[in-house]
Amino acid sequence: MSADREGWDFSFVDKVRFSDVDSMDHLNNATFLSFFESARIAYMQSIVENHDPTTVGDGVGLIFAEAHINYRAPAYFDEEIRTFIRPRDLRRSSFRTEFLMVSERDGRTIADGWGALVGYDYGAQKAAPVPERLVGPLKAAGAEAPMSDG
Repeated sequence: MSADREGWDFSFVDKVRFSDVDSMDHLNNATFLSFFESARIAYMQSIVENHDPTTVGDGVGLIFAEAHINYRAPAYFDEEIRTFIRPRDLRRSSFRTEFLMVSERDGRTIADGWGALVGYDYGAQKAAPVPERLVGPLKAAGAEAPMSDG
């Protein structure tokens, strides 16, 4: 399976572990989010120099606020899953990361969807603008503001 996928400049490969498998012998639905999160963090580290999701720095970081997952096909123990990531819908206080999970073995789509991340001021405990250190790299990677309805 090729790592190239038109419109997706980044991908991350992870393997289904025994602990990821449920009683139906396939990747547990809840575990899909963990695969997406690992890929999303690797993506952010690839576009933002010194990005560390465990530190806040200036007091403003990101929180994962929402996820949408479309389950397309089962994945199985020891299968390698390639998760493609790209940013979208950059707004003042949030952006989305879209994902596409495919099997390395046969190229079938396992899942797709998106997650919303929100800038968060940990001191004030409220939403804040997306940190400026992230805005430039996100725009350069294709995270355009959505078109307005008006």
